[in-house]
Amino acid sequence: MIEDKKVFTLDEAMTQKTMDGFDNFVARLGLNNDNTLSAGFYTFNLMTRNRIQLEAAYRGSWVVGQVIDTYADDMTKAGIDIQTADADGESNIKKIQASMGKKLIWKSIRDGIAWGRLYGGAIGVLQIEGQDLSTPLKIETVGKDQFKGIAIYDRWQLNPVLYPVIDSGPEIGLPKFYQITTGLTSSSPAAPTVTGQITVHHSRCIRFIGIQLPFFQAITEMMWGESILERLWDRLISFDSATMSCANLIERANNRVVGVENLREILAAGGKAQQALESQFEMMRVMQTNEGLTLIDKEDNFQSIQYTFSGLADLMLQFGQQLSGSSGIPLVRLFGQSPAGLNSTGDSDIRMYYDNINAQQISRLAPGVEVLLRVMWQSVLGKPAPDDLEWNFVPLWQMSALDKATVAKSNTETIIGAHDAGLCPTQTAMEELRAMSDETGLFANISDEDIQDAEVEEPPEPDMNEPVKPDKP
Repeated sequence: MIEDKKVFTLDEAMTQKTMDGFDNFVARLGLNNDNTLSAGFYTFNLMTRNRIQLEAAYRGSWVVGQVIDTYADDMTKAGIDIQTADADGESNIKKIQASMGKKLIWKSIRDGIAWGRLYGGAIGVLQIEGQDLSTPLKIETVGKDQFKGIAIYDRWQLNPVLYPVIDSGPEIGLPKFYQITTGLTSSSPAAPTVTGQITVHHSRCIRFIGIQLPFFQAITEMMWGESILERLWDRLISFDSATMSCANLIERANNRVVGVENLREILAAGGKAQQALESQFEMMRVMQTNEGLTLIDKEDNFQSIQYTFSGLADLMLQFGQQLSGSSGIPLVRLFGQSPAGLNSTGDSDIRMYYDNINAQQISRLAPGVEVLLRVMWQSVLGKPAPDDLEWNFVPLWQMSALDKATVAKSNTETIIGAHDAGLCPTQTAMEELRAMSDETGLFANISDEDIQDAEVEEPPEPDMNEPVKPDKP
């Protein structure tokens, strides 16, 4: 039996739809059917370009202030830990850390992160006295005490030069130069250009953005990112609207109703009749405030209707959780709100948040901090940074004293047990004990000399002439 195959005309073939996913035509379920879900779509809400609205939100909304400032504070408040085996390493590291404090390095970086999140972009310019900002940075040319600090400019103070762009490396496609159009020195008579703009080479900048955009969207934003507020704008409006609505309900929490006989006739007549009615209610208001009495006519009817607020707390919590999720900051950090629920402490939320902070530090801040650290080493100490210079961001998550003691006890017993069993020499055991000092704070004073001395120590050989004692039964 040969089945007839339907042949589509060219017009019919061009109008066929490609469908994927679940659909139920009879019940009108699925995005390809005529229902309310099928009418939903996304549009551009280019809030990043509305500088005035962003600034109004930052100045007027404490939630926006928390979203912008909390993240920036957490990215910079712990600083970095610097290590080197150089002979004067410890002394030099103290000088570098002290110089960072005097020059407000972390405060400047914090501001750059904050304005990058608010506006979608900002840069921090390394201020090196006596050098032309438009030339590439060569760290070896930095002289002693030439580094003066970091100057922060947001995207609206800058004009990225989109030609030429960086043609290689991880920053390929980004502007090679930035022109500072609005700043403390950009309009100075000593500025190097006729327009008063100062041109800065990208190698002298630490770049901050909000949300990384795909290529074609980044082009529309002059290669900047997206403001962190653009994605959560609808959740922010919903949260503030719900909060104000709940506040307005408090004024209507206790409504009092008085039924007055012939009220229509009194209002229609006006004059002394209406004045008498108004005087009656004015007296009622006064007596209720002072004496708690309600004066009404015997024929009038008085009722008090109370509003219940059950469910509003859960509703506000849901809006807060959506705002927390959209901003990437847990409730306990964003609102200072302790989590509800049995045995819930919020530690897991904070730890996940701190892990995310550390990931952002490594991916976004580390390249700029590496250049900054080597520039400061040249400026503060007058010599290049040592080849073995290492550093890392200090973790925000810190164990309690009890947790440190528990971990130290467990690790120490494990290491000593392995040593006593002959699985590792004394030197290795001491190195393992010192290695855990960063986590527990113990055994940090074990020096390299102590380890070397332990290496040459040989265990005492058993005396073959000593009689062997029989085992006890």
